[in-house]
Amino acid sequence: MRQVKWKALIADDEPAARRGVRQLLANFPEFVVAGECRNGAEVLEAIETSAPDVVFLDIQMPGIDGFEVIKRRTVERMPAVVFLTAFDQFAIKAFETEALDYLVKPVSEARFATTIKRLVKRLDSASTAPRDETIVVTTSRGATVLHLNEIDWIEAAGNYTQLWVGTRSYFLRESLQLLEERAQKHGFIRAHRRALVRLDGVRELTRTRAGGSVAVLESGVRVPISRRRSASFIAALRQK
Repeated sequence: MRQVKWKALIADDEPAARRGVRQLLANFPEFVVAGECRNGAEVLEAIETSAPDVVFLDIQMPGIDGFEVIKRRTVERMPAVVFLTAFDQFAIKAFETEALDYLVKPVSEARFATTIKRLVKRLDSASTAPRDETIVVTTSRGATVLHLNEIDWIEAAGNYTQLWVGTRSYFLRESLQLLEERAQKHGFIRAHRRALVRLDGVRELTRTRAGGSVAVLESGVRVPISRRRSASFIAALRQK
């Protein structure tokens, strides 16, 4: 007997359609249905509270439709999406949202099984590698989405953190201590009390005349490494 590994959310305004997806999913015990939604507002709330791995998403729902759900949530923050719809004319737009698949009702067991095979492959892959996490920062022009793996280093700035991408910086209303837990999963390590450095962005280590260590980043920025952190920083750099 296979163990439950992933949570699925079913979103459709028609009860019969939701029941149909449940019946199809029953053949795949590694999935459990975490909830059902009748409209886009319920989907947005359920994603936030249930954190599903996949959402089987109808396109035409009352109020907020499937595309609007993704727009509001953003592609980067969505679970895997499998569109389920009675219409085939939205396929191109669906794949522009990076949907895993696009199923036209009624869906055969064979077609659904093909989708599940692709879904399992993606979810298995995601579970063995850190997810490309994103951070949304506010700028004078609105909001900008930064990927953690493109940030070179992070420094404390009072109750904020300053995120450096090359020579550009962005402020985030989150302390360095809180951000560190997320950042460590993506290869960041403490350089000193007020700074985190992404190891993949380090070009070389140099010594100062006083015997201290400095991390030289690909951008040319030099970040000093405290004596207390020096040994662990060098060890982590050698292991990457």
